Amino acid sequence: MAWLILGIAVVTEIIWALSLKWAATVGQWQAALVPITLSFVNMGLLALAMKGLPAGTAYAIWTGLGAVGVIIGGVILFGDRVTPVQAAFMALTVIGVVGTKLFASA
Repeated sequence: MAWLILGIAVVTEIIWALSLKWAATVGQWQAALVPITLSFVNMGLLALAMKGLPAGTAYAIWTGLGAVGVIIGGVILFGDRVTPVQAAFMALTVIGVVGTKLFASA
């Protein structure tokens, strides 16, 4: 169950980070309520996942997949550019996350 919660936390992390850019482009103070609300949900889910997983494992997966997801989301939603070298390092990040999951004790 902790892994499922962590997966939801990763998705929430990606949406949260992308909502920061969205709120900045909208330019209305009410738009800031979306990332503020998501930050509370995000942290709560990560904390809940850490009840059943080692903190380092949960945090490494959360930040790694979150970063890659935000980059991909930025490309899709905002037209951000990714170089081949950046894509290669993103792949290394995903490989590291998979290895962390495969060799996790929980």
